Amino acid sequence: MATAPPPSRTFYTVAEPLAAWAIGFDPSAEDLALARRSLLDTVAVMWAGRRHPLCRVFGRLSEAGRLAALAHVLDYDDLHLPSTTHISAVCVPVALSCGGDARAYLAGAGVMARLGAALGWRHYEAGWHATCTAGAFGAAVTAAVARGLDAERTGVAMALAVPAAGGVQRAFGTSAKSLQVGFAAEAGVRAAALAQAGASADVGALEDWMGLVGGDPAALAAAAAVAVPAVPGGLAIKVYPCCYALQRPIAAVAEFGMEFKPDAVRSIRVTTPASSLAPLIHSRPSTGLEGKFSLEYAIAAALLDGRPGLASFTDEAVGRPEAARLVELVETVPLQGGADLLAGEVEIEVTLSDGECLHARLELPPGAPGRPPTDEELRGKLELCAGGEADRIAALSWEAAAAYVHNRFMA
Repeated sequence: MATAPPPSRTFYTVAEPLAAWAIGFDPSAEDLALARRSLLDTVAVMWAGRRHPLCRVFGRLSEAGRLAALAHVLDYDDLHLPSTTHISAVCVPVALSCGGDARAYLAGAGVMARLGAALGWRHYEAGWHATCTAGAFGAAVTAAVARGLDAERTGVAMALAVPAAGGVQRAFGTSAKSLQVGFAAEAGVRAAALAQAGASADVGALEDWMGLVGGDPAALAAAAAVAVPAVPGGLAIKVYPCCYALQRPIAAVAEFGMEFKPDAVRSIRVTTPASSLAPLIHSRPSTGLEGKFSLEYAIAAALLDGRPGLASFTDEAVGRPEAARLVELVETVPLQGGADLLAGEVEIEVTLSDGECLHARLELPPGAPGRPPTDEELRGKLELCAGGEADRIAALSWEAAAAYVHNRFMA
């Protein structure tokens, strides 16, 4: 009896068009402006993180890995919302460590954005750390363009990055989160170097990998055909040094104006789409790193500190008795639905000891692509991060930035 043939299999050759796009990409003035903003923002947060306790272990990484981990250690770096990835923390350090420029950064950022968006919210919701899964490929393309590889070798570099495209959200609130970003950067640089040296790979590995992790190769093939802009959807700039999912609730609390004392608060109710809570896995944080992924602590810090800054997310700050009291008062009401960190809106209700109820509702936090940061806000963040170095960082070109970060952070 004849055996029926196996079902046909459709292949989407996504690595090839992505590589061709990256090599042939001609950035616009708007793309170059985004690249410059990303460069300055990333170098500034590196400067702010240079004395973080974790820096003592970053020295075991390569230059690209060390800079990427440093760029992400404060969780103050920018975010691409459609892919839920921290693009610049990966692609800026790789470009700088490989002698690349704005075009190398934009090529890698564009691939990372398109691939991450094709992985989709389902991938992130499943627990993957998308900055690392998509980041390994973004890093490979950034390094490949910086090294002058052609489209064929760039596709091979992407395939060689497949084994490193991992990372999970369980790492959030620990040293592993920023280290995972460093690993993705290192993997991309290594993959590009191997491709340049003549290593072979089946570029169809990218399609297989996407299927295994729940992505949509067909969506990526369609995204690869979108030539401009370099980063579809733009990048969100963080105003507060913590997880992006906390930017909106903190900004909502700021709308109260703080005309009351925190010790007068008797209850706090937060209503928000469930998707906006996905990375907030530490309801009762005990360390500064955990506090960056705690809705309860972020609300407490906003009430206590007015505008939470770098000092709000230390172990000592998280351990404040007054913060612990406020954390216990927070009730979270998750709404069904949502497919990103800014789905719907957040509503916060605070009840005071005299019975007064305060309400705040917010859709977009400052710094979101739909509410871009002003020049004043960008300058304020630069000064907050870098202090007396702000003017020097603000004047950096890509070439000068490579020497700057090597001398300041690799010594």
